[in-house]
Amino acid sequence: MSPKLAAEFLFVGLINAGIPFGLFAYAVLSISTGLTAILNATVPLFGALVAWLWLGDRPGRGRALGLGLGFLGVALLSWDKASFTAGGTGWAVLACLGAAILYAVAASYTKKYLMGIPPMATAAGSQLGATLGLILPSLWTWPKQPVSVGAWTAVGLAGVLCTALAYLLYFRLIEAAGPAKTLTVTFLIPVFAIGYGALLLGETITPWMLGCGIVVLTGVALATGLIDPGRWRPPRPRPVSLP
Repeated sequence: MSPKLAAEFLFVGLINAGIPFGLFAYAVLSISTGLTAILNATVPLFGALVAWLWLGDRPGRGRALGLGLGFLGVALLSWDKASFTAGGTGWAVLACLGAAILYAVAASYTKKYLMGIPPMATAAGSQLGATLGLILPSLWTWPKQPVSVGAWTAVGLAGVLCTALAYLLYFRLIEAAGPAKTLTVTFLIPVFAIGYGALLLGETITPWMLGCGIVVLTGVALATGLIDPGRWRPPRPRPVSLP
């Protein structure tokens, strides 16, 4: 492996796994998994914005409307959470949005610089890069008490199923469908996270959270082209030729 490719894997690993995972782990200490998942669903919004600014993937009117609608939903959802005083959750909300931006940058970076590399190599290289980048922070924050077997098991399952296998599929999708469309997989995250949070953790689901979540997901659907208003226009009548 060339030094240049190793550096690219390290960079992608840090911004697509290492740093975002740390930001989300910090966020869920003070906000619910449901709110975290809805904020994570903004990844396609930032993905479309980064792809536009960096790759020249200019959005049409419908996608631009989706960007505005999605960010409006995030603002409404986060408005009463953006308290940065002691005990506030503003930093947790910013951590989630920061992770979403890093995911978006990583997707376009992969499309621009890592195309043609087998998805298995990209997934393995990026995860190795994330591991190397997190070694020192992990040692600095290592818990004083022994880590339980259950915690190690949970970390192992999350690493294999939710990271290794997921990223293998993820990089394959980026190569086949492009970054903007690939990031639409985050549509499903709020559905499962809100359900699991209520079922397993007893978290409260508020009507405001659901309403803002619908606004965000609608904006994401428009911004990624999943919903195209242009398809709803009636066809123009064909001119009738006179005999």
